[in-house]
Amino acid sequence: MRGATLMALSQAAFTTNDTLVKLVSQHLGVGQIMFVRGVFATVLMAVLVWRLRQWPPMASLKHPAVLARVVGELGGTTFFLLALANLPLANVSAVFQSLPLVITVAAALFFGEQVGPRRWTAILVGFVGVLIIVRPGMEGFNSYSIYVLACVVCCAFRDLATRRIPADIPTGFVSLLTAGSVAAFGLVIVPATGGWTPLTAEYVGLLAAAAIFVLAGYQAIIQSMRVGELSFVAPFRYVSLIWATVAGYLVFGSIPDTMMLAGAAIVVLSGVYMLYRERVVGGAKPAAEAIGAPTAGDRA
Repeated sequence: MRGATLMALSQAAFTTNDTLVKLVSQHLGVGQIMFVRGVFATVLMAVLVWRLRQWPPMASLKHPAVLARVVGELGGTTFFLLALANLPLANVSAVFQSLPLVITVAAALFFGEQVGPRRWTAILVGFVGVLIIVRPGMEGFNSYSIYVLACVVCCAFRDLATRRIPADIPTGFVSLLTAGSVAAFGLVIVPATGGWTPLTAEYVGLLAAAAIFVLAGYQAIIQSMRVGELSFVAPFRYVSLIWATVAGYLVFGSIPDTMMLAGAAIVVLSGVYMLYRERVVGGAKPAAEAIGAPTAGDRA
């Protein structure tokens, strides 16, 4: 149970980061948030990489898989923050739970991974759950939901690219490169996302805390996968929906409606069933479980 507990704590840390960022997004633009939080994350990761001596040859910067992962992270972070600033926390978290489903589809289509009819059925049912949450064409539809879906696609691309990164390139280095790239990209898009707002001690403190929680979540999720059986630990990712619902209510006063809860339940049950089927089938490490080594940018 230690692995499951660590996984649940990692999701609590990621949700705390989301909550802090959403609070700041009421005052600062997405680009500025990415830059300021990214600077803190980069400094913290640089210290960690230096202490662990995880400096690979500089040629690693040019590896296609590393570059592809960074591109996916930039898109995922940008779309996630745009959605987070304009949607309830629980809604964003619920749609984000479809990531393992999208990864499995992409792995089957582009990498030839074998996916049986039961898992395809679970994937289709899960996507129905996403449609229930998003509600395209209905009164409750919010166009910013499209940004969450775009984030999921970018993150699937990022995670599949991560699987192609050679083992001799340290995870810490990939984390550092990711954090630095997010900070730099955020600075570039500041003019297009509301411009620069004078920083206060409160904003800086909240974003510094957000960066710390992201790194804490990263450490917890790594440890959970090391001490627990992956097929047992992985479903505990979904407790993030519980944390997001509680945080959304306590901090922002938002209460999920019936359709959102129903859609989220379908997505979670589909994901859990798919993980179960992957465990039954066995064989090579499945895409939904092998999302790659988590890094500091794994949760925008």
